[in-house]
Amino acid sequence: MRKKNFSIGSVVWGRLKKNKLALLGAWIVLLLSLLALAAPLLAPCSPFEQDIGNRLLSPSSRHYCGTDELGRDIFSRMLYGARVSLSVGFIAVFISTIIGILLGALAGYFGGGVDNLIMRFVDIMLSIPTLFFILMLIVFLGPSIFNVMLIIGLTGWTDLARLVRAEFLSLKNREYVLSARVAGASNNRIIFHHILRNALSPVFVSVIFGVGGAILLESGLSFLGLGVQPPDASWGNILSSGKDYIEKAWWLTVFPGLAIFVTVMSYNLLGEGLRDAVDPRLVE
Repeated sequence: MRKKNFSIGSVVWGRLKKNKLALLGAWIVLLLSLLALAAPLLAPCSPFEQDIGNRLLSPSSRHYCGTDELGRDIFSRMLYGARVSLSVGFIAVFISTIIGILLGALAGYFGGGVDNLIMRFVDIMLSIPTLFFILMLIVFLGPSIFNVMLIIGLTGWTDLARLVRAEFLSLKNREYVLSARVAGASNNRIIFHHILRNALSPVFVSVIFGVGGAILLESGLSFLGLGVQPPDASWGNILSSGKDYIEKAWWLTVFPGLAIFVTVMSYNLLGEGLRDAVDPRLVE
């Protein structure tokens, strides 16, 4: 009888596709990403075009999500806002992932004084209220898309660093690592070739959760006027501009609020499903 070979990827996919909520989250994430990429093709109007004569129009066949206080088409601004919000989420998480992996790998692999130094720095970062620290940095540097990406990325790496450190502590004394060390492999090769690639599964899960969290944080900052600045559109500043008209123009808050909720929930569902799929304790 022919023996079947199962790769880790096929096992994870086999578990993930059994989770209907995780698949729903994945499809929604994919759809939102495609809509954001195709925004210039799908948007019926320019997101910056003002038409005061058609301000605060309710949703219709001409303006699918209505218009705002300046007569701008909300549907077009939502599409372009998706590009901004998703870009901020991806780039911020990319920055935090690089920092978290590097510091966590160094702390877990070398241990001793290196571990103590890095983890005490992590403890200091964790002791600072994140939101107030971010607000202070944005006030100091000024609100902009670039600064929001940079600040979220530079403050969101602590949990990942602790996770990577824990993985390295459990893997660095495995037989294949000891064999590589005896064979004369350099520390860089052992860290990045032998250990890190075997510690990436929980990292991927953390990244999925991180994207949703970064999008939510960017939306909150933009709502407060400290994130993406007008006339650039993001879901947060669309929601902020609609708060003054909530009684007579419900669409200004419902549609961006729904977009934020669905996006963050989809990433959380996908992250939960992926976390269960990569858990080695689960039995098929």
